[in-house]
Amino acid sequence: MSEPRETRVRPRPLLPLWAAIAAAAVAAVLMDLAYPEAGVWILAFPAVALLLLAMIGRRAGGALLVGLVYGILFFALLVSWTSRYLGPIPWAALSVVEGGLTAIALIPIALAYRWMPRAFPGTLGRMLALPTVVAALWVGREIFVGSWPYGGFPWARIGMSQATSPLAPVSSWLGVSGLSFLIVLVVAMIVEGVRLGVWRRPVAIALPAAVAVVLLFTPSFPTTPSGSMRIAAVQGNGPTGYFDEREPFSVILAQTEATTPLYGEDVDLLVWPEGGLDTDPFENSTLARRMTLVSTRIDAPLLANAATGRDGLYFNTSMLWTSEGTATQIHDKRHPVPFGEYVPDRAFFNALAPDLIGLIQREYAHGTNPPVMDVDGVPVGLAICFDVIYDDVIYEGVGDGAQVLVFQTNNADFRGTDENLQQLAFARMRAIETGRSVVNVSTVGTSQIIRPDGSTMTSLDAGKPGAMLDDVELRTGLTAGVVLGPWVQHVLLWGGLVALAIAWWRARRV
Repeated sequence: MSEPRETRVRPRPLLPLWAAIAAAAVAAVLMDLAYPEAGVWILAFPAVALLLLAMIGRRAGGALLVGLVYGILFFALLVSWTSRYLGPIPWAALSVVEGGLTAIALIPIALAYRWMPRAFPGTLGRMLALPTVVAALWVGREIFVGSWPYGGFPWARIGMSQATSPLAPVSSWLGVSGLSFLIVLVVAMIVEGVRLGVWRRPVAIALPAAVAVVLLFTPSFPTTPSGSMRIAAVQGNGPTGYFDEREPFSVILAQTEATTPLYGEDVDLLVWPEGGLDTDPFENSTLARRMTLVSTRIDAPLLANAATGRDGLYFNTSMLWTSEGTATQIHDKRHPVPFGEYVPDRAFFNALAPDLIGLIQREYAHGTNPPVMDVDGVPVGLAICFDVIYDDVIYEGVGDGAQVLVFQTNNADFRGTDENLQQLAFARMRAIETGRSVVNVSTVGTSQIIRPDGSTMTSLDAGKPGAMLDDVELRTGLTAGVVLGPWVQHVLLWGGLVALAIAWWRARRV
């Protein structure tokens, strides 16, 4: 017979509120250190553990407060580079919004710790069912924050912090979200094992040990070598920042000067970064002639990027310019940055901060064309700047047959910050996840050519002009991470919520 509701003993928080807040703050600092510039990937594990300990036994209100401390502090540290030129208001706004969404999405994890032990008691329930639901809800939180509002900001997925760790190959089997799930799963299992004090029981040792072995010893999913392409990538280090002073054509002159040493070399594709042109070459004949000259002298098509206008709309466009004097293949950025490249609900936000909103005059539209181009019979996948963090762009390009990935970016507004190194780490994860070589080229650096296993072939230091030229390996075949990644996300997101609902229902009846 179930115990009368009024006499049930409610679970008590593991930590008093002040200690939980302190633990959340330490977790935020450790999680930030797991990402570049520090890049101490193993710190993600104690960060998760501290946050979970702070959530255990909390009601929704306490979980929200703890989550706010963690979320706001973590994002304030992680994206401090947003204040580089625009000051503290955009940085604070982004930190509070992303931190607030994180806090809201952490409440289900606290509820799981309240309901799951009552709904599924026993060692297996505590050591397997509870950690599985907690890890699924963690990934659900990452998906939520990474997709809403205005397309989301999936910059802080825990799997992306593992670019230089031995765990990164797991992403080639389950995607980045699958790697996030396994990291949280093993931490949650260890936390429950310690709480239960059952380390002498075989099941309590075997479960987290098995997940740890999977994490540490999973090889990369195999893809098939299919030759090579000789790719040149040029970092002009020109005045490409929003507030940089520039003369007419100073950007293309910087790119051209850094390209000149490549003349006479055997090149199949020349890549310039995002923002490597001063204006729209389809509208500026002088710029178009200079690009045609470069393509002719290098004897290869030029993959360049500029703001372009079509049908009354503006796009952030990459174009494959040829010696014939034009480009017939283009790709427009899929996810222009809210409040950076366009202003959603402009009238509302202009009323709040007219000086800042007024700086963003041009409204970039969302691209719809495929993120892949054909270069002499070789499909090349593309992502422009922050599009590297969106799975749909990467998966579509590889799904359309891309044998190599090229990421063009302009980091000039974040010189001297962690932004470029964080983005470079995400590019490295994409190489491992997709089993493809990646050419990541920036206007101001750091630029790199990355092998499919995530190791660096060639690199250019930040703040200096230069060019990379290498025989870049081509690969075919889809990794399981690309094929299963979207399904893994759906299963974890909805499976975690359904399991939480079942736990609530069962806990009420116990």
